[in-house]
Amino acid sequence: MLTPLSSPREQPAGNQQDGNNLNERRELIKTVVASSLVTALEMFDFTVFGFFAVMIGDQFFPAGDPLISLLWGVGTFGVGFLMRPVGAMMIGAYADRKGRRAALTRTTWLMALGTAALALCPPYASIGVLAPFVIIVARSLQGFAVGGDIGVASAFVLEAGPAARRGSRVSWQPASQGAAALLGASLGILIIHTLPPVALASWGWRIPFVVGLLIAPLGLYVRRRLRDVPMPQRAAQDAGMPLRELFRDHGNTIVLGMLMMMGQTIPVYSIVYFMPSYAMRVMHLPALTGYLASASSAFLLMVIPPLAGRLLDQLPRRKPVALVASGCTTLLVLPAFVLATRATHALPIIAGAALVSLTMAFSAVAIALLVLEALPARVRASGMAVAQAFNVALFGGTAQFIVTGLIKWTGDPLSAAWYVAPACATSFCAIVLFRERRGS
Repeated sequence: MLTPLSSPREQPAGNQQDGNNLNERRELIKTVVASSLVTALEMFDFTVFGFFAVMIGDQFFPAGDPLISLLWGVGTFGVGFLMRPVGAMMIGAYADRKGRRAALTRTTWLMALGTAALALCPPYASIGVLAPFVIIVARSLQGFAVGGDIGVASAFVLEAGPAARRGSRVSWQPASQGAAALLGASLGILIIHTLPPVALASWGWRIPFVVGLLIAPLGLYVRRRLRDVPMPQRAAQDAGMPLRELFRDHGNTIVLGMLMMMGQTIPVYSIVYFMPSYAMRVMHLPALTGYLASASSAFLLMVIPPLAGRLLDQLPRRKPVALVASGCTTLLVLPAFVLATRATHALPIIAGAALVSLTMAFSAVAIALLVLEALPARVRASGMAVAQAFNVALFGGTAQFIVTGLIKWTGDPLSAAWYVAPACATSFCAIVLFRERRGS
C-alpha cells in the first residue's frame, strides 16, 4: 500500500516552522551583535581617554611637573566614573520600567554628545579655564551614558534566548569591551608611528575621538531595529519603582557583585589602560612599548570571553570557574609588575600584562553570569547596571590616580602592585561568599 503524500496544507506547515526557527536565530544573532557592537563603540569612546591621558593632561591641564599634569589627566579620566552610578540608576530603572531597547537608544545619543565635545574642544592655550570645564562636562556625559548601557545590554542579551546558551551570549559583552580597548591601543600605535611627536601632542590624540563619533549613526541604526523583551509584572507597591525593590530585596547581591567585579576592574585600569602612561612617564620607555602591552592584553580580553562563555554553558556551575580565575589573577599581579619594572624592552611587559588579562577574561564572564542570574528579570537591568557602575566608579575611576599617586609618593614603580593585588584578593573572598542561583 502506498503511503500518501503530504497534502498541500501539510507541507508548508513544516516549512513555516523551519522558517520561524531561522527567523528566531537571525533575530538572536542580531540582538547579540547590535548590543555588543554598540557597547564596544561606547566603551571605546569612554576608555580611549585613558590611553591618551599624557597628551590630554598636557593640553588641558598644563603644569611644571609632567607627572602632575598626568595626575590631572587621569583624575579627569576618573570624573566620568563618578557619573556612572547616576546613569546606572536612572537608565537601569528606565529599562526595567519601559524596556531595554528604549534605554539603549538613549545611551547612544548621550555618548555621542560627550565624545563630540572631547573631539572638538580647543586646548587650554586657546580658551583658558573653559577648556578643562568642557572636558569635565564631556566626561560626565560619557560616564552617565555608559553607566546605564553595560548593565542594560547585558540583561538584554541574557534574556534574548534559551537559558542553555546564556554564557555564550553574555560573553560577547566583556568581549566587546576588550575589542574597545584593542581598537584604542591599535589606534595609539598607528598614530604614534604615523605622526611626529609635535603633531601627536597638539591634535593627533583627537583622532580616536573623531573615530568614536561613528557611534551616533551606527548605534542608532542597529538599536532601533531590535526586538524588545516583554517586561514582567512587579508587585503593586513596587510598580514603577524598580530601585526600591532592588535595594530592599537584593542589596547583598549588589554589594557582593560589586566586590567580585573589582577583581577585574582594578587590574584592567591599572595595567591594561594605564600601561602606555606607565611605560612613558614612570619607566621612561618608548610609548610604543606601553601601547603594545595594552594591545596584546586587549586582544586576549576580546577573544577569550566567547571561549569562556561556551565552556560555562557546558558546566553545571559558574562559581568554580570564577574562583579559579580570580585566584590566578591575584597570584599573577605581583610577577606582572616585577616584569614591567625590570624590563629593558617590550617583551617582558607584554608577557606580564597578557597573563593577567588571560585569567581576568575567564573571571569576567563567570562573574557577570553569577550576578545576572541572581537577579529577577524585573530588576535585572538596574541591578547589573548599579553593581557594575558603582564598582567602576569606586575602583576603576580611581585606580590610575591611586597607582600614579603611590608611585609619586614612594618613588617605587613596584608600589602599584601593593594596591592591585589586595584588591584581587578581596574579590576572591567576595566570590566565596556569593550564592550561585543559576536555576532562577
